[in-house]
Amino acid sequence: MEHRVRTHYGPAAQAIHWLTALLVLAAFIYGPGGSEQRIYMAARDFDRQLHETLGLCVLALVVIRLLWRMVDTRPEPVPVARWMGVAAKAMQGGLYLLLFAVPLTAIAGAWLEGHPLTLLAGLQIAPPLGKSHDLGLKLAGIHTWLGDAILWLAGFHALAALFHHFVMRDGVLISMLPRWIAPRNLDRYRDAP
Repeated sequence: MEHRVRTHYGPAAQAIHWLTALLVLAAFIYGPGGSEQRIYMAARDFDRQLHETLGLCVLALVVIRLLWRMVDTRPEPVPVARWMGVAAKAMQGGLYLLLFAVPLTAIAGAWLEGHPLTLLAGLQIAPPLGKSHDLGLKLAGIHTWLGDAILWLAGFHALAALFHHFVMRDGVLISMLPRWIAPRNLDRYRDAP
């Protein structure tokens, strides 16, 4: 019996990956940004509610993603230079860290400032923490910085995938694309020099 090497992530892993990317980008775009007074202006309610809803969805999705990774089988890693493997693991670790840190700093910052999380449809999650406005402001500033950092790191991640696809021609990018998008003949990528 011939053993076939798995060349793609499964549909669930792909869906979680791309949905996470879309939610992070949408949360960044709809982030109200600015001072506390600007963020909590009545005119910014929809943007803030959408941003907070998207942020909680990212947090939930990253938990689901980590749980899924525990049971899912993944493709064999493509052989690369040691430094590339280390860089890939560092980037992946950094992205996971930021996927947790960005929403958690926002939640803690808002609650410490005394603001509830307000989701779409007006659902509010009251602050369970004691109020420490100065600490909340510091966390909100960290959240903003981390939000920028995750976009930069995700951009480098995308560039690395494109480098693998167009320069190394090794199938790394294709392994995360749904089969209806990916080229049918993956062997040409696996066997390329």
